[in-house]
Amino acid sequence: MTSSEKTVLRAVILTATAMIAFAANSLLCRMALGRDLIDAASFTSIRIIAGAVTLGMIVLIRGNRKKIAANWAGVAALFCYMVCFSFAYLSLSAGTGALLLFGAVQLTMFVIAIRHGERFSLLSWTGLFAAFSGLVYLVSPGVTAPDPLGAVLMAIAGVAWGAYSLIGRNSEQPLTATMSNFLYSVPFAVALSALFMAKAEISATGVLLASASGALASGLGYAVWYAALPGLTAGRAATVQLSVPVIAALGGVVLLSEQINLRLVVASGLTIGGIWIVLAQRSRTVAARSERDPGAS
Repeated sequence: MTSSEKTVLRAVILTATAMIAFAANSLLCRMALGRDLIDAASFTSIRIIAGAVTLGMIVLIRGNRKKIAANWAGVAALFCYMVCFSFAYLSLSAGTGALLLFGAVQLTMFVIAIRHGERFSLLSWTGLFAAFSGLVYLVSPGVTAPDPLGAVLMAIAGVAWGAYSLIGRNSEQPLTATMSNFLYSVPFAVALSALFMAKAEISATGVLLASASGALASGLGYAVWYAALPGLTAGRAATVQLSVPVIAALGGVVLLSEQINLRLVVASGLTIGGIWIVLAQRSRTVAARSERDPGAS
């Protein structure tokens, strides 16, 4: 195997591992909350603390001891995502929650790109409309519609994560910055648990699932993802994340005995397909611009 083939294989393995880890967050959270093994506030707090500890250890092992000042906008966005994510999964299935989260993240980033002057082609606008229609159809009234409050909370979580991604995209040390944001979120997590102390419901299994979500699916998941990014173009990095809702939905069926109904299938097709169209068009635009002006990229 040549060195280039080894590089490609490494990128594929790291990327697949990261996507599974991201989908695992939905599965672990739903598994813990859907079975009343732990309350949402405690799950959030343990996830944040476990993530901070894991990321801190990874950063130390890598030999990076440089302290990063708190980015309070990033901390606020991360904490908002974590809280809304957990409380949303009190009522949503793993697949529905992952699709709402992913769709809201991508739509948020597209809207901000448009506000900053990025031009979308007619086909991109069509894809954007399809993606938005898919989410609207998913939450529209009906027998199989998800819980309204859960859907709203997950949409807020998606907007918060989209904002967090944009806030940190220019960071020179993304892993260290993520560790810092987790660390600065710990006091807020403790305050959250204190606020909901009267409703606390903790079991050993629930703590284990929350810890796994923070340490493995979040902490190690982000570390693996950042390791994979150098081997991916920006377009491929965005496109490959289309797999996360699908993995979460299939995992929900296999591990949680959840049902995939027609509404989720149609909504997934519209949302994921629409976002794929937008991402594909943006990649082509960037490629065309690079060909015209090699120094622009």
